[in-house]
Amino acid sequence: MDSPPYSIEAKHLTKMYGRTPAVRDLSFQVRPGEVVGFLGPNGAGKSTTLRILTGLLAATSGEAWINGISVAREPSAIKRQIGYMAENNPLPEDFRVSEYLRFRARLKGVPRRELRSHLDSILETCDLHRKARRKVIGALSKGFRQRVGIADALIGNPQITIMDEPTIGLDPHQVILIRDLIQNLRGRTTVLLSSHILSEVEVCCDRVLILNQGRLVASGTPAELRETFVPGATYRLEVIGQRTVLESLLQKYAADWRHRFDQTDDPKDLRLRISTDERDQEDPTQALTNAIHANPELTLRAWHKIDPNLEDIFLIATRRSWELSEEALRDKNSGNQPEVIS
Repeated sequence: MDSPPYSIEAKHLTKMYGRTPAVRDLSFQVRPGEVVGFLGPNGAGKSTTLRILTGLLAATSGEAWINGISVAREPSAIKRQIGYMAENNPLPEDFRVSEYLRFRARLKGVPRRELRSHLDSILETCDLHRKARRKVIGALSKGFRQRVGIADALIGNPQITIMDEPTIGLDPHQVILIRDLIQNLRGRTTVLLSSHILSEVEVCCDRVLILNQGRLVASGTPAELRETFVPGATYRLEVIGQRTVLESLLQKYAADWRHRFDQTDDPKDLRLRISTDERDQEDPTQALTNAIHANPELTLRAWHKIDPNLEDIFLIATRRSWELSEEALRDKNSGNQPEVIS
């Protein structure tokens, strides 16, 4: 029997709480071995979606599959293929780490003869084998508790690991450790994780799904999302000289580009950004920098291109979805029907 093309597949998932939708007509796929980031503002529907995928919550409509198995029709079967770390990582505080993971391994059906070697491997993967394995969970730092939660999710070598906010509440050093742990899982398990730390998602995820108001508003690799949502270019320049002289060159060589000067203490310390939203706009920076070099009243100290990061994309994608929702609501209230383009 051929393997299913997707580790995770969702089609038209909707979840209603009374008359309030938490997830609306949500469809996406995750391929085997991918590390996929699940992003969205608070209340976007991320945790609800992850709970539906793990069989802990029933969808109001739509369907989801784990390795080709229906979550709604065979919840017990899919639970054997998933490792799940819930948001806020609820753990029993009076267990020692090794005792708790042993208990969880027995519940998950790890054979007794494989128990020691299996747990040793997981403890080493999560860097718990030296300092934490014999400690009481309640005495652990937040970072170590998160690692215990990830170790729990990895018990039984699940084909799919789902983590809801694995870096929540961690300091920057702890976030880096968890990021490295997640990167080490690449190729061993399919990973779907939600997070508010966008820089970490950009580093460790192959693709990104962005939710807002229960809907999928963006999907793709960081490079694909940049091309879709920030198609233009932005440059930063640092110049010493008279602002009026520089502005005359901007008008001559970059008239179609926006420019914005930063506030500085020295009026001759000119720091600015020039940018365009147009994908095919002619890039003026070479001609502009040559003109600055040739002008005796100006000195070019630095210039470089600024690539948009995932935070920029996230803000643009969610803002665009809010604007579309507000427009649709206005049309509904005014009785106008959206134009259908055929």
